[in-house]
Amino acid sequence: MKTNKRPAASKKAPLKSKSRKPAKPKGVRLLWLVFCLAGVAMISATAGALLAVSLASTPLMQRQLSPAEASIFGKGEKFSSNTNLRLPELTRPVNILVMGVKVLTSDLANPPEEAKNQSYHALVNSFEGLTDTLLLLRFDPEKRKLSVMSIPRDTRTYIANHGMTKINEANYYGGPALSAKSVSELLGGVGIDRYVTINVQGVEALIEALGGVTVHVPRDMKYQDDSQHLYINLKAGRQHLNGDQTLQLLRFRYDENGDIGRIQRQQMVMRALMEQALNPTTVARFPKILSVIQSHIDTNLTVEELVALVGFGTQINRSNTKMLMVPGEFSSPGEYIASYWLPSPSKIQALMAQHFDFGTSDLKDINPNTLKIAVQDSTEQEKGLQKVMERLKTAGYNNVYEAKPWTEPLRVTRIVAEWGDISSAEAVRRSLGYGEVRIENTGDLQSDVTIQLGKDALQPPKKAASSAKKSAETQQETPRLILPSSD
Repeated sequence: MKTNKRPAASKKAPLKSKSRKPAKPKGVRLLWLVFCLAGVAMISATAGALLAVSLASTPLMQRQLSPAEASIFGKGEKFSSNTNLRLPELTRPVNILVMGVKVLTSDLANPPEEAKNQSYHALVNSFEGLTDTLLLLRFDPEKRKLSVMSIPRDTRTYIANHGMTKINEANYYGGPALSAKSVSELLGGVGIDRYVTINVQGVEALIEALGGVTVHVPRDMKYQDDSQHLYINLKAGRQHLNGDQTLQLLRFRYDENGDIGRIQRQQMVMRALMEQALNPTTVARFPKILSVIQSHIDTNLTVEELVALVGFGTQINRSNTKMLMVPGEFSSPGEYIASYWLPSPSKIQALMAQHFDFGTSDLKDINPNTLKIAVQDSTEQEKGLQKVMERLKTAGYNNVYEAKPWTEPLRVTRIVAEWGDISSAEAVRRSLGYGEVRIENTGDLQSDVTIQLGKDALQPPKKAASSAKKSAETQQETPRLILPSSD
């Protein structure tokens, strides 16, 4: 920190130096600083007003909904406001269904002319196919939190007029409206206000527009499918990925967890994007982002609503972002003709009540004696792992086991509530005396809580607690994108 004190006089003779211009008086420098700040504010305000006006006529929908289909989405009720030339803001909680699709020429009865003569199943810029990704997002301005529910593509559920089948078929049979209806019924009847459909080409272009993403690749990934021209070749470790590489990470599903493992990696990428891409530089990239939206995204969001959602998302702290997944289990081999993810209705009800403010739950807190806790070590220090497991057992947690190591070296221990049970995760954190609680599905899916050990597990208790507190404060102080306004 600079001070106004002069340095102590040197006993040595002063060296000759070149003549310098006289320093500007302090008052002039202050006036210049104020002038610059005012100029920046005026430019930001003007940019905000022009942005809001110029986007007002931007078309977003690329598919037309019938009146009956449109009525499924919140009956068109407004959830954003835009007054006095300010950029829009959310006025109430809202649920958005996000669908990621991969459409090949073989999926379409009439593929585009330029793709008909390809010797392989080429990707098509379309929204009509099976969904590879299904997410239900809840933006809650009242509680200042964002909840993301991942729905495995192989989830077995009822689709109107098509019976019990995989939920990813709903978009193929009936577009966004049937998908929303099927997701709503799976989740107990929760309302869905709007939808967004993006294809894989759009994901790649969007990552490129955002300048790439830095993420930890958990393992070497190599896969080749000449019939689709799908080539995946990634090395393990933390690295900056471009659009194509990020798509490789997101599409890889050729390990023991299949599509569920892909959901884990999707959550990692989403969290990384929220932490690093949503900053002031995003404003400068907005023209590229808008170009992606116009060509690769289909949605019934208005531009005003889209800007309000983005503005809200940039101001949410990591600790208030909950990454969830429909609880369930894999079907047994031979149980059905196809393999399914079998959802658990009672656990879904509990998650919806706790994180989507929908319905009620009669599930009771899990007994510490039966709580399944997995411990993943990232420190490569066996003594730390054993110390933690002994400490948990002393605290009454008798169902503790060692899981596969976490390959990313961590500074702060993560206590992951795999299925959204935040109270159990908080209780584990109190027993340890350090670490940060996360709501996501990135750990051992057989557990209720996964502990991913960081370096703080090797420190004395007081120092570890101080490190965890500092990490929490850093989360709160992370710069967020403040969209320009006319104020």
